[in-house]
Amino acid sequence: MVIEFQDIHKHYGASVANRGISFRVEPGRIHGILGENGAGKSTLMKILSGYTVKTSGRILFDGRPVEYGTPAAALDLGIGMLYQEPLDFLPLTVLENFMLGQASGFLQSRAYYERKLEEWCRQLGFQLNPGLPVGKLTLGERQQLELLRFLTLGVDVLILDEPTTGISPVQKEVLFEALKRLASQGKTLLIVSHKLEDVEALCDRVTVLCDGAVAGNLDAPFDTEQVLGMMFGTPPAPPPRCTASLGSTVLSFEEVSATGGRAGLTRGSASFRRGEVVGLAGLEGSGQGPFLRLAAGLEEPLGGLIRLGERVMNGLDPLEFRRSGVTFLPTARLEEGLVPGLTLSEHFALAFHDRTFVIPWNEVTSWTEKRIDRFRIRGRADSPVESLSGGNQQRILLSLVPEAPIVLLLEQPTRGLDLESARWFWQQLQGLCANGTTILFSSAELDEILRVSHRVLVFYNGSIVLNVKTDETDFNQLGRAIAGKV
Repeated sequence: MVIEFQDIHKHYGASVANRGISFRVEPGRIHGILGENGAGKSTLMKILSGYTVKTSGRILFDGRPVEYGTPAAALDLGIGMLYQEPLDFLPLTVLENFMLGQASGFLQSRAYYERKLEEWCRQLGFQLNPGLPVGKLTLGERQQLELLRFLTLGVDVLILDEPTTGISPVQKEVLFEALKRLASQGKTLLIVSHKLEDVEALCDRVTVLCDGAVAGNLDAPFDTEQVLGMMFGTPPAPPPRCTASLGSTVLSFEEVSATGGRAGLTRGSASFRRGEVVGLAGLEGSGQGPFLRLAAGLEEPLGGLIRLGERVMNGLDPLEFRRSGVTFLPTARLEEGLVPGLTLSEHFALAFHDRTFVIPWNEVTSWTEKRIDRFRIRGRADSPVESLSGGNQQRILLSLVPEAPIVLLLEQPTRGLDLESARWFWQQLQGLCANGTTILFSSAELDEILRVSHRVLVFYNGSIVLNVKTDETDFNQLGRAIAGKV
């Protein structure tokens, strides 16, 4: 299917997300959509997928203008979108999620759908256990399941929003092979991404958006400097590492074990000093998630001790951890970090109001506007958080962090952020570090960990297998440790 965008505009009140976007997407090709956070790429893809309605302009399918305004209507036209956070039902099994939305509903037998699932998995090189609850799958496996669901519904146009973020290198390789196979079959694929190495490896053509408009179109092979120039003007410099002097130990794990994720945590021991930035590396599900949630009080250890300073924190609830100076920012922004349906002002009222019955809304709104300006959030005090881009949602989370936390825990903090936004984000974190905050963060990007961390913990199969200063290690050592070859 040939897709043409003709002079697409999208306004949210006084805010303009898309301004006169026009370009063409050919079938049988993988077309990348690039741009910094807030450039308008997610809004444009939401218009194409029926999630939101354009203000003006035309979309043509095979030369024919079409009008629709719901995801269901888009699906009827053969368009499906895979979001960063898969839209599935975690308590249900893989097979039950696969069956949802099928044209024949539950009229066919489970054995029929199990055979159908197996056929699609074999065709695309996926390995999914039909009886496993989706809540036990990795993000990459959930993504594979959602992709299969769309294909069985006869989708011809697939939109993938940051598909490689948060998945393992092995899962990325499997995904890329599957997407190339689908393109060879004539499917139209649009990939929203900020990872230039992924775009270079996967895409045949890219459209770069800047400030809501098309900055340019390029065919492979791509010139990285040219792409960055379209996105930012000049390539952003990497953030400097925090050089503040480290203080005494503020957080320690002593032989801590817990369930959670694929591997949980097994007898993990580590300590962290005031003003230190520590990166947590490893394949998804290797133990970093449980480690951060244990440090935030969101999970209870099965054994061992967690200390904040000299205080044993075992058995205390997350609110007590927060009162003691521990702040946690999850990777699932809308599922765990923010409340869909609430505005920015309402989030600030919840986070910082003194919990009397009367909320001074004029004061809250004024303070919210100051935070919007300080954290460069593209939104207004009355904007619902779900209407903002992923990068702006991340800025909101950062703006909700107390002024001087003792420990700041971050799960994939730059996930889905472009280079400039990631650099700005780390500049803000380094300001906290300079004032003595201890920062622990997980990341799938080794170059990010090596750039900004004082130290790295590598997790493998639920264990901390390497604890090393960043200036005493390199990609090779970390890569071997991540693979379990210490």
